[in-house]
Amino acid sequence: MPEYRAPLDEMNFVVDQLHDLSALAHAIDNEDASVELLDAVLSESDKLANQVWSPLNATGDQQGVKLTDDGVKSADGFAEAYRQYAEGGWNSLYFDPQYGGQGLPFTLSMPVSEMAQAANMALGLCPMLTAGAIEAIHAHGSDELKGIYLEKMISGAWTGTMNLTEPHAGTDLAVLKTTATPVDDHYLIKGQKIFITWGDHDMTDNIVHLVLARMPDAPAGVKGISLFLVPKYLVNADGTLGARNDAYAINVEHKMGIHASPTCVMSYGDNGGAVGYLIGQPNQGLVAMFTMMNNERLVVGLQGVALSDRAYQHALEYARERVQCVAPGQRERSAIIHHPDVRRMLMTMRSLTEASRAVCYLTATQIDLSQMASDMEQRALARQRVGLLTPIAKGWCTEIAQEVTSHGVQIHGGMGFIEETGAAQHQRDARILPIYEGTTGIQALDLVGRKTLSDNGAAMARLIADMRADIVRHGDQVSSPQLAMLSDGVDGLEQAYEKLLAESGDDPMLPGAISYDMLMLAGYVCGGWQMLRSAALVSSVDNSTFVANKKATVAYYLEHMLPRFKANLESLLAGSASVMAISADML
Repeated sequence: MPEYRAPLDEMNFVVDQLHDLSALAHAIDNEDASVELLDAVLSESDKLANQVWSPLNATGDQQGVKLTDDGVKSADGFAEAYRQYAEGGWNSLYFDPQYGGQGLPFTLSMPVSEMAQAANMALGLCPMLTAGAIEAIHAHGSDELKGIYLEKMISGAWTGTMNLTEPHAGTDLAVLKTTATPVDDHYLIKGQKIFITWGDHDMTDNIVHLVLARMPDAPAGVKGISLFLVPKYLVNADGTLGARNDAYAINVEHKMGIHASPTCVMSYGDNGGAVGYLIGQPNQGLVAMFTMMNNERLVVGLQGVALSDRAYQHALEYARERVQCVAPGQRERSAIIHHPDVRRMLMTMRSLTEASRAVCYLTATQIDLSQMASDMEQRALARQRVGLLTPIAKGWCTEIAQEVTSHGVQIHGGMGFIEETGAAQHQRDARILPIYEGTTGIQALDLVGRKTLSDNGAAMARLIADMRADIVRHGDQVSSPQLAMLSDGVDGLEQAYEKLLAESGDDPMLPGAISYDMLMLAGYVCGGWQMLRSAALVSSVDNSTFVANKKATVAYYLEHMLPRFKANLESLLAGSASVMAISADML
């Protein structure tokens, strides 16, 4: 099977031209964020992804991980591949230079993350979780905790995890039972957590767990949850590792996909209590954890892009090689890439992948502006845009990954259902993405609730205004029917959120009943908006083949993918009546 190769021209275009790297660098006063640096980052990261990480993808899937008396053993080659990643400085790109980071924009880390996830998502999950833990500690931890842990984590010498879910509680964090009892300058943590990605492994000397737990006499529900840092090994005053903490993996899950990523059941305090340190304020654990969660949600959306691209590359190579039947316009049996239906699937895969990449990278750019723009008004507007785009990027990009990876299997035909071709792994690995870090339903509820109803549609109205401004600005770059379709899509998005605002007060079931369709509608329209901008900005690229292919992909998206918004809109306008018509006990 083919090894992954990063689409360097496309990544460069999206970061540099589509999302205007020079303007971003100016806005956040970061002169290091140059086109020359971007080229170097992309080129070197591609080498690691292609030559080191990608060859371990299939073997790791076949071998999996193993829980032994000495802890979890990673798949063969993973520890060395991770070491090369850490030593190359890839873990530190956008973090605070005070703790060893390189201080680059978050946006520049997006293509690096995409390459890692596409080359080997099972392995890529480890630094992904570490990055989120770093952000939470940096934003909410004490100076003492930052001094002890951040440099090691930013360098990649230590990794991090996120511990929320418990056996009796999935998304419902209000019923968490893990406890934290104060003792001197720390707490003793007792409880069990499940679904902990890379909860234990042998790739680094230490693992830093971020654990949600309740202090004694904490208020009931989510208002009584605090966040604690619980290291696998305690750290001595001189920075060396000390005693083993009372935190152990007691099981690894047997999963549908990502077999080489250990998903652990973690037990804290079986031998008296695991030493933990409070992060942030008591009973404010969700505030701190959501700093980590929001990072993970965007990168999970990016994982959808990554696996879509990997599946597309795999299917494209197979379609070029597999000879079957006589295609229209051919005189002899030919490669299946000449058959219109195969071409339809490949163009669907290609266009959805490019649109979803543009949406994810846009969200990252807005994150940079929300945190570092020198203009405070620009920072505030970007913060609003990040809140609106994050559930769309996470929800829509992971949902379309299901379709794209499925097409990858379909193009392989019967061989796609056979594991040795590797096509099935992409689909199996992608299936977790709409579940990770808040399901699609939760992202959809976030979009209609906290991101639309809560501000009376202000953020959505501003997004729609920006889309309409670009339709006026760049409308001559696409055909009249294509432009009309995008205009209709933007109108449909406005119609959808206006219905939500107008009728939710009288129908409490409405937001939940229409939220999925609103999220998918927003995704397709945001993708169309970015594709229009791509058609306008690609002309500046000095590569005629790339320009022609981009314009053709834009045309396909606007003509064949964007019209899907109409079905979402019609379903949404139908409201909640038929959704809730059959009683729960009769379903």
